[in-house]
Amino acid sequence: MTIPTISLAEAWSGSTSSPRLWIDVRSPGEYAAGHIPGAINIPLLNNEERAEVGTIYKQHGRDSAVDAGFRLTGGKFARYVQEAREACSDREAIVYCWRGGLRSAIMSWIFSLSGMRIHQLSCVYIAWRNECLRLFAHPFQILLLSGMTGCGKTAILRQLEQMGEQILDLEKWACHKGSSFGALGQPEQPTQEQFENLLGFGLMNSNDQRRLWIEDESRFIGKLRIPDALLRQMARAPELEVCCTQEERIARILHEYGAFPAEQLSERTVALSRRIGGEQVKSALKLLHEGDLQSWAGILLDYYDKTYLYTRCRRRKDFPEGVVLTAQVGGDDDQSARTIRFGAQQIEKTRARRSG
Repeated sequence: MTIPTISLAEAWSGSTSSPRLWIDVRSPGEYAAGHIPGAINIPLLNNEERAEVGTIYKQHGRDSAVDAGFRLTGGKFARYVQEAREACSDREAIVYCWRGGLRSAIMSWIFSLSGMRIHQLSCVYIAWRNECLRLFAHPFQILLLSGMTGCGKTAILRQLEQMGEQILDLEKWACHKGSSFGALGQPEQPTQEQFENLLGFGLMNSNDQRRLWIEDESRFIGKLRIPDALLRQMARAPELEVCCTQEERIARILHEYGAFPAEQLSERTVALSRRIGGEQVKSALKLLHEGDLQSWAGILLDYYDKTYLYTRCRRRKDFPEGVVLTAQVGGDDDQSARTIRFGAQQIEKTRARRSG
């Protein structure tokens, strides 16, 4: 039986009009480290079996490793088919492994014998990784949404998406809101490799001829690092700065974090000691324990504002030719997004005049 193969470009071009199931047949450890977003894991070999087969391959060669693989997995074929059928339903499935293609070839054959519509990905997982890395340097029409902490940048960004704008939601993929408190209420962060896969997934679904909104972030979001090539594009991108009053910023911060237990807020406040100083932290903790959350938030904002202004000044010094526009917004995220979108049109007019 000949299993049809499909390239990454062919697989991706039809992924929106005809949804396909991606089946990753690598070991659970490989899958956990990073996989194509949306793929399910039906491993041919578990972690221990993969290690055993790998040792046999190094010591005795490919044929012996293949024999060992069949010995370890032959009794599991029925389970593989059952798992795939339950996940696949009536959809076509694309099977991939890491680099050599042997595992995906075996599993594609097993699934095809059971009557499933299967394609084997011809370029395997490592091609996906290379495509992600390439996309980070590919020129996109980025517009950077910046502003001090508490201005509602993330809410505006997601409202822009609801209005039909393209966005790349870094905080969503990172499972972190960026600040010292950004992990509160969030799921565990993915691995660095999977974070890059998710960003690549977002870029693959973006049109490079349309503007792409990205929220301004530092190099790290929690433990995860924004890829250097993408960060350089963000640094050079036209910037639209969101501004609102101190009262509105504090109100938004308390809305997002005020309901968390005081112990968690205290722990994250103490973590800022090296940055804002021990005395400021003591004052903030005292206010927090007294229930004066507004004053507590005010102390923290003073630190975050200084950090933001320092980074902003440095960027303008490094890229003095950048286009920057400031927009005053309020508490209505929908109206704020409309204001921001109007600002984008002004930026594009400014860029057109400069290029003309």
